[in-house]
Amino acid sequence: MYTLNCNGKLIDLSRPKVMGIINVTPDSFYDGGKITSEKQALIQAEQMLAEGATFLDIGGYSSRPGASEVSEEEELERVIPIIRAICGQFLDVIISVDTFRSTVAKAAVEAGAAVVNDISGGTLDEYMISTVGDLQVPYIMMHMKGNPKTMSSLTNYKQVTQDVLYYFSERIALARKAGINDIIADPGFGFAKTQEQNFELLNELELFRNLNIPILAGISRKSMIYKTLNIDAQDALNGTSALHSIALLKGASILRVHDVKEANECITLVENLNGAS
Repeated sequence: MYTLNCNGKLIDLSRPKVMGIINVTPDSFYDGGKITSEKQALIQAEQMLAEGATFLDIGGYSSRPGASEVSEEEELERVIPIIRAICGQFLDVIISVDTFRSTVAKAAVEAGAAVVNDISGGTLDEYMISTVGDLQVPYIMMHMKGNPKTMSSLTNYKQVTQDVLYYFSERIALARKAGINDIIADPGFGFAKTQEQNFELLNELELFRNLNIPILAGISRKSMIYKTLNIDAQDALNGTSALHSIALLKGASILRVHDVKEANECITLVENLNGAS
């Protein structure tokens, strides 16, 4: 089974793990503007860790469809103090930085982050993959076409699952060549995919096991849930848990979530189901 080396701490993924989302942004689709201070970030970090989060994912650039551009300086000002504060308060915490910029990734790791989570898989910054190779940290590469402003119009695929798998085969080869040892694949639910394509990807998620790296599922409260159910993101926890269970049954090793307690409950229930088979 897979392991990740996070600052010398070996994370065993034989039992799936939960990554709690801490957005330091004013415009994220679900919790934008919720965290505007270090104190609020520390409160949320404490709760997520108490509920069983293995990773905390800190992001300062909203990647929702049509999101506004954020300067590098502003992104750094948002995330670096929060990373330092959380690392200072919780000594064993494993922080992932959610960024597609190599400069932000480097500064975040120097501030205490142990994982880089890149929505672009290195396609929006030519220096990202070599930087992560130099940093020697685990790298989460997501599939996306275009950028947050343009991705909604870039949903043409020959066959979405096969196209995304081909993308990963190329990006993983580049990452290996750069000396990145621990790579995680995120299919990118909601990023340059239609509702139908999102469900097709989820239905065929077990095919991503052929990449021989861990799979991260980022489904939490996304539009594939709330638009399908004709609700809003605030009411999408039940739907999130349903799809988390499916992702786990199909091989997801990490769930990136807004609701840590409920995600861990899904893991426990699926674990018992698998144990009974």
